[in-house]
Amino acid sequence: MFTIRYWQKELAFEHPFTISKGTKTHQSTLVVELNFRGIVGYGEAPAIAYYNISTDQMVADLEAKRKFIESFSLTEPKRFWHFLHHLFTANPFLVCALDMAGWDIYGKLRRRPLYELWNLNLNDAPPSDYTIGIDSLDKMLYKMNAHPAPIYKIKVGTTEDLEKLIAIRKNTNAVIRVDANAGWNLNQALEMLPVLEQLGVELIEQPLAKEDLEGSKVLKEKTSIPIIADESCVGEKDVEKCAGYFSGINIKLTKCSGITPALEMIKKARSLDLKIMLGCMNESSIGTTALAHLAPMADFLDADGPLLLKEGVGTPIEYSQHRLMPSSLPGLGFMPSMQIL
Repeated sequence: MFTIRYWQKELAFEHPFTISKGTKTHQSTLVVELNFRGIVGYGEAPAIAYYNISTDQMVADLEAKRKFIESFSLTEPKRFWHFLHHLFTANPFLVCALDMAGWDIYGKLRRRPLYELWNLNLNDAPPSDYTIGIDSLDKMLYKMNAHPAPIYKIKVGTTEDLEKLIAIRKNTNAVIRVDANAGWNLNQALEMLPVLEQLGVELIEQPLAKEDLEGSKVLKEKTSIPIIADESCVGEKDVEKCAGYFSGINIKLTKCSGITPALEMIKKARSLDLKIMLGCMNESSIGTTALAHLAPMADFLDADGPLLLKEGVGTPIEYSQHRLMPSSLPGLGFMPSMQIL
């Protein structure tokens, strides 16, 4: 039997965050707390306009089905996720937050962090990148200088992309990734490929529209730079669809509806020889903690949500050279509770 509490938060970005789809100054997020026989678990799901889910919608759906959730008896997280998946068929974001809280309780009941239950070592996790949103070149360079990082993910999708990337490469020796958020067409991308190769770009994330699988296949066959699906790969059913068209997939807990399906997506991707990127949707420390437990399974990690936000929720996470420090990760088996302010 559960009791439920939740908080809607508007978290300010350090800088206005712009991608090819638009700009935002704050990240709306929903934090949920499940109490199961005195063991408290936390989950988080940010609202993303592109997926047409708001925190108000998450709260409305949660309140409409509260009695069903509170009557559920937790035995193991996968069973809980399937219950939630059928209860909220149109709200995977809410399912993610609740699934995350269920896994948190599961780890605490066993007095072990989740990565240990999955036989993982957090020291095997790759470092996270730091994302630079679309801006004037001067401001993009300012953000980079203010946040030294071993890996930068550069948001693109403008007519000035190549000019900015060339200038950025002249100002840093760090690894560079680019993320178009479906902001290019095939001709644009093909024209850019030779320069991106010369700049040593590590990967290209979702260069084309999510429906343009054939175009993505053309790019994949034209370059040795990995082409990573993001918007084209939302949930488990999309993994096999992306094989042959992309080099890898970006798995995000919020869009795929939680830890439980993410584990299945990782397994499926490995069987199809797809590279795995674990990504974020600007979650604060709670959602990023969940991602960190999965991080040793990834080839690439984008877990910089707390670094982009001016303020967070709960206990802050510490980074060292953009590696998440295990001793600082709150929840999911590490701490008995978190203080939500």
